[in-house]
Amino acid sequence: MGKTVIVTGGSKGIGKGIAATFAKQGANVVVVARNLEAAEACATELAGDNGNAFAVGGDVTDRESMGDVMKNVYEKFGSIDVLCSNAGIFPSANLEDMTNEDWDLVMNTNVKGTFHAVQACIPYLKQAEYGRIVITSSITGPVTGYPGWSHYAASKAAQLGFMRTAALELASENITVNAVLPGNILTEGLEGMGDEYLKEMAASIPMKKLGKVEDIGYAALFLATKEAGFITGQTIIVDGGQILPEN
Repeated sequence: MGKTVIVTGGSKGIGKGIAATFAKQGANVVVVARNLEAAEACATELAGDNGNAFAVGGDVTDRESMGDVMKNVYEKFGSIDVLCSNAGIFPSANLEDMTNEDWDLVMNTNVKGTFHAVQACIPYLKQAEYGRIVITSSITGPVTGYPGWSHYAASKAAQLGFMRTAALELASENITVNAVLPGNILTEGLEGMGDEYLKEMAASIPMKKLGKVEDIGYAALFLATKEAGFITGQTIIVDGGQILPEN
């Protein structure tokens, strides 16, 4: 692939799966995370699999931090071609008990964090042969709901509203903006819930299995290709058919 790809929240879970997928295709993958040590461990692992991976510490909730990340990456590689805006959190809180702090924490990370990362990379994507922005949203919010996640659902729906207008503003610069909406994906967090919980989750999916982080990675990879250049402001749901049943 030979492109420089930035993955925010890339040290674990879906972000790590996205980073691994691009690394296997020969991209220069920059793993961005608040925990630099975790980002470095991920980059070392990906590089050990014959990928080109590098770690950068950065906090998506901090506008200046994202500006520094993009500047440092550009100085190192001379280009930024793809941003996978993946960083996000999903704490649970019932609506009746939710505090302003609970709400703001999720919104600042998932929505404002997306804004910060996208805005910071625009000057560099404009200089690329073609620019690609892929946002990790969710089926929760844009399509479905889940108890305890009203703030998370709102943030994921907000990302799509942001995406559509960003796609309009950047279209003339040969930059596309799209989103991947994962369903139930097997990550470190889910594995800790136990086998019985995982079996119940898998049973609710028509394909009778949970998705893999690589499934999201391949969807992001497609949207980042030159061949996907006429697709912008769109979403791809990757959920094994989870949202299809009527009940």
